[in-house]
Amino acid sequence: MSQSRRQNGFTSFSKIAACIIFLFVSASCSFDYSTSQESEKNKPDIVMEKLEYVRMRGGNPLVRFTADYAERWEDRQTMELKNFLFEQMEDKGETVNIEGNAGAAEVDLDSGDIVLSNGVRIRIESEDLIISTATIEWKDSEKTFKGSSDGEVDIQRSDGTHFVGRGFSGDVRRRTWIFSGEARGSFVDEDDEENEDITE
Repeated sequence: MSQSRRQNGFTSFSKIAACIIFLFVSASCSFDYSTSQESEKNKPDIVMEKLEYVRMRGGNPLVRFTADYAERWEDRQTMELKNFLFEQMEDKGETVNIEGNAGAAEVDLDSGDIVLSNGVRIRIESEDLIISTATIEWKDSEKTFKGSSDGEVDIQRSDGTHFVGRGFSGDVRRRTWIFSGEARGSFVDEDDEENEDITE
């Protein structure tokens, strides 16, 4: 079953991904743990705790990230984070349009790809949309995201629209979201003010 809907707020997700990469690529310090090369391979090059980053534009906050713990691995060009939270602000920092959290996140510093896992929740205020799932993967070059093939994704809106399904994916450029596998739920048509139950 395929269900698509235009989602303007997803465009901002690519901005968030770009800011994450900027933060992690710009880090330049490293730690010398040991004289043993073998030992160094099993330890991160940078460790940070209680990480907080705010990107400003014209003196106003644009994006804010926090993580309880972060590791940067130079050899495989990745950053791993624990208890990751992010906010994308608008109106000179007065409004939070996109916010989300994940128990863990892994960033590929070369490609810009990001995997959020261990419980993911993303709220997009401008689209009145909440996405909840175990794992979501962002492909930066394609500007697409998807849930795990066997994991359920829950999508809700305050108007009563609510879907749960498998095979979830989204395309920022096309502004669509899709369930390619089994899905069930209700779609509320605001013009007709009627609910349409869908199960497939």
